[in-house]
Amino acid sequence: MSENRGSEADLNRAFMALADPVRRQIIAVLSRGPATVNKLAEPFPISKQAISKHIQVLEQAGLVTRTREAQRRPVHLVPERLEAMTAWIDRYRLVKESQFRSLDTLLDHDTAPPDPGAPAPGPPRRPS
Repeated sequence: MSENRGSEADLNRAFMALADPVRRQIIAVLSRGPATVNKLAEPFPISKQAISKHIQVLEQAGLVTRTREAQRRPVHLVPERLEAMTAWIDRYRLVKESQFRSLDTLLDHDTAPPDPGAPAPGPPRRPS
C-alpha cells in the first residue's frame, strides 16, 4: 500500500510539474534530445535562473535528469515517467471509450430502421 502511495505522490508531482506551460515547452524541446539550460532558455523571455528553477521542478517530478559532460550539464528527458503518466491516463480513457461504444451500440439499435418483415409494434403497455 505504501508503494502505491509513493507512485501516486510521484504521479501527482509529475502532473503538477506539467501544469506550467513553460515546463511543458521544456519537455517538448527535450523530446527532440538533450539540451543545455542555455539552449532551453532561448525561446523564453525569462532569465536562465528562472529556467533552472523550472528544470529543478521537472527533476523533482522525475521527468528530467542532468548529466555532466566536461563543462556542459545537459538536461535529459526521462521517457519512463511520461510513459507512467500515459498509462494512468490510458486506464481511464479506455473505460470511457468502452462506455461510449456501449452508448453507440444502444443508440444504433434504437435508431436502426425497422425490419420490413417484423410485425408492427403495438401500442405501449400500461402497468397494471
